Amino acid sequence: MKSDFSKGISHGIPIALGYFSVSFGFGITAVRSGLSIFQSSMISLTSLTSAGQLAGVDIISAGGTLIEMILVQLTINIRYALMGLSLSQKLDSKFSVPQRLIASYGITDEIFAVCSAQNGFLSPPYMYGIILISAVGWVAGTTAGATAGQLLPVSVSNAMGIMLYGMFTAIIIPPSKKQKSILFVVCFSMTMSIILKYAFANVSSGFAVIICAVTASMAGAYFFPLKDEENQK
Repeated sequence: MKSDFSKGISHGIPIALGYFSVSFGFGITAVRSGLSIFQSSMISLTSLTSAGQLAGVDIISAGGTLIEMILVQLTINIRYALMGLSLSQKLDSKFSVPQRLIASYGITDEIFAVCSAQNGFLSPPYMYGIILISAVGWVAGTTAGATAGQLLPVSVSNAMGIMLYGMFTAIIIPPSKKQKSILFVVCFSMTMSIILKYAFANVSSGFAVIICAVTASMAGAYFFPLKDEENQK
């Protein structure tokens, strides 16, 4: 048990280090939007979603509605439900329902990738270890970034606030170079965002995210459907 927990911690350290740098940018963005250090940190503690958190802060600063917040989070974070279903096949029989609920708290893209690559079944201590250290890195980075955002000059904090957007750019560019379908979806979403920004200024930022995500996904599925042999793999 103890060795599995230690193994989870060791596998989560690289994730935690990456999370610290990325969430630092989120912390700066959050305090620039009017949130306190405590509020920014609590958002990261209760919601390990990066893109979902950023969209949520935008909605809060814009005075959006609760329904808007719910729909945005559902649209952006629906992938975690699919990851959870997939990862549930690798959990050993020691996992009880409460333990599965606890583990679901920390299913992020990076944790899912590391856990999926492990041989054999995953034990509760391993999941607790990798989730714990990763969450610590994310929350600590947010707190540090929020603190820096209140102490640093505005020009410096504005410059550092683009860190989170840099991460998103780094995520989409490599696969866009390799697959036309991803490039199409990215460009389609960007075009929709520009249209909503300048032609339909009355559309709130939250609903703009929903519209862009849903329409880009539908367009990608229509113009680049998976072939039968790909669906059967």
